[in-house]
Amino acid sequence: MPRLRARRQWRIRFVLALLALWMLAAGSAAQAAASAQLQRQREQFAQAYALAQQGDPAWRRDAEALQDYPLYPYLEAAYLLHDLGSAHAARVRDYLARHGALIPGRELRRAWLDRLARKQDWQQYLAFYAPGLGATYDCRELQAQAMQGGTLTFDGAFAALWDAPRLPDACAALLQLANTQGLLTPERLWDRIQRAVRARAAGTLTQTLAWLPVAQQPGAQRLALALSDPAGALAQAGSWPDTGLAREAMTLALTRRARDDDDAARAAWQALRGRFELDAAQVDRIEAALALYQAVSLEPGSLRALAALPATAQTPLTREWRARVALAQGDWPAVLAAIRAMPAAQREEKEWRYFEARALAATGATTQADARWRALARDPTYYGFLAADRVQRPYALCPRDPPAQTTATAAVEADPGMQRAFEWYALNRLAHARREWDAALPGLDHAQRYAAVVLAHRRGWVDRAIFLLNHGAYLRDYSLRFPLAERTRVVRDAHRAGIDPAWAFAIIRTESAWISNARSGADARGLMQLLPGTAAQLARRNGLPWEGAASLDDPSVNIALGTHYLQHLADRFGAQWLASAAYNAGPAALQRWLDKRATLPPDVFVATIPYPETRGYVESTLAFSVIYDWRLHQDPVRLSARMQPFGSAYAVPDAQAPRAAVVCSVEDLAAQGDAPPPAAASTQPAPSASVHAAAAGATP
Repeated sequence: MPRLRARRQWRIRFVLALLALWMLAAGSAAQAAASAQLQRQREQFAQAYALAQQGDPAWRRDAEALQDYPLYPYLEAAYLLHDLGSAHAARVRDYLARHGALIPGRELRRAWLDRLARKQDWQQYLAFYAPGLGATYDCRELQAQAMQGGTLTFDGAFAALWDAPRLPDACAALLQLANTQGLLTPERLWDRIQRAVRARAAGTLTQTLAWLPVAQQPGAQRLALALSDPAGALAQAGSWPDTGLAREAMTLALTRRARDDDDAARAAWQALRGRFELDAAQVDRIEAALALYQAVSLEPGSLRALAALPATAQTPLTREWRARVALAQGDWPAVLAAIRAMPAAQREEKEWRYFEARALAATGATTQADARWRALARDPTYYGFLAADRVQRPYALCPRDPPAQTTATAAVEADPGMQRAFEWYALNRLAHARREWDAALPGLDHAQRYAAVVLAHRRGWVDRAIFLLNHGAYLRDYSLRFPLAERTRVVRDAHRAGIDPAWAFAIIRTESAWISNARSGADARGLMQLLPGTAAQLARRNGLPWEGAASLDDPSVNIALGTHYLQHLADRFGAQWLASAAYNAGPAALQRWLDKRATLPPDVFVATIPYPETRGYVESTLAFSVIYDWRLHQDPVRLSARMQPFGSAYAVPDAQAPRAAVVCSVEDLAAQGDAPPPAAASTQPAPSASVHAAAAGATP
């Protein structure tokens, strides 16, 4: 009997195992079928979308099979947009009723409203208008109401538009109408002019002053000239009357001129200061600007000028540059004095904590310096890594692994906006994908946003995490925030070019945040943000493939050319950090700085780079090189080993390069013999948030 029972139980287990295998196979088959169906839909959509964009009605051929495909609403919108001039209002209205809230619906509505505005069909404009399309359409809506007999009043929507520092050209007709109806009183006009001055919106100022009473226009014209042409304003200022507006215009012109030519601004100030009865605040603004831009140029006497500024003239920038000039001069007591003159919040920034320790060590207070460096070494940042190197401490990198699934994953996968974003990404239409992502994201809660980032990363869309996971505990998501995308290609091309792969990864992360079709205002393109002219030269010089500017969106082209450009700069300037500075600011700018202070220690040289963007860029790429080296090899080369002095020959770090151990937590660091961070004492000032406050990503 026991043997029979055991045989029966064995049969049951066998049947259950077979059933489980069958269900697994059935599930895999169903999943494969669904995947194949989705791939067919993607191919059908790509064909239909191309036809619809060409205005070919054949796009409807595959429409039936695509009605449950997330991007289906784009097809009809593309067809209607192709020949909007012959589209019937009823068809447009019908589409907007179904899909007006979606991106293609909003595009179609804008295009249709543009057409109606050109025809001045204001009745239909009001019928098709919807809020939230932008200032152009809001201005025209108010204009349409007025043209249809409505009353234009200075409240609500008009007041909100009026408060904007800049408005599109399409709003000019509305503003002119408001002026004609007496709504733009001198008080309101002057309020807008002052806001335009603060926003440096010269176009807004010029437009607005034309509506002032004729007698009031000269004062506003002087402000406009000071804003757009400071040198020209100063040339005329000697003939200006000593009025409040003239004083403000001269102050504005001097502070703006100092930025471009502090010597010329100083000469103008000496010539004009007795001509106007400036108030104390205006004098402070002028003196601060003159001292600041003298310091940025590291001119003789700039340290004395900054230290002599009265407290009322001091700004965060003047305080930080007092410290930077002292650093450039190697005057460590003056560095300490400058840092200790900063307010507590500025003084506690990592940069000034690090340099205060440098100054303490240089003036013999090594015990205090070491304590500060140990405390700072617990930060996984540029200055944290430098501090760790000073006292030979481990690097504090404490990663957490993102979950493959979260409780919010299913909600994200079911979200229509995210479905559209992921489909556009799968079709390699990255601009469309980002627009859908940006539209869908505000509708997700925090958990869902994190799940969306994880999903995107798993699908190869690695740049999404970089923009979202930039605070709190998310900073520990190193695998998401510092992806090893294109790993084989980056490592291979870096080795071929003779540079460190970790550096190449860091440049990509800093330049484009892994957006493969990124485009800058200067037309730099792709992952490593190369200018087409530079890329063409690199391709010719190195025998690399080149098919024109558009090919820079291809990672295989961009990375090969970008790594060779890094190698070219490294050969010229000798060190990774200097080549990074040249990559951002240009070789000519770097050479100017080297001509003045090539002998400075590398950390001091970086701190005295005049361009805030370049200063932050160098800090970022160095810190990111450490992170990527750790991700690639676990024991990163110490940051200080990447900062050889000018005149060194560049070499890829080898097995003999000094490397840092990596520890995870404050507790781990404490176990290594570190005490808790010391409390700030009256002798330990706090550091400065400089103009580049964000040191653009210098904090990993």
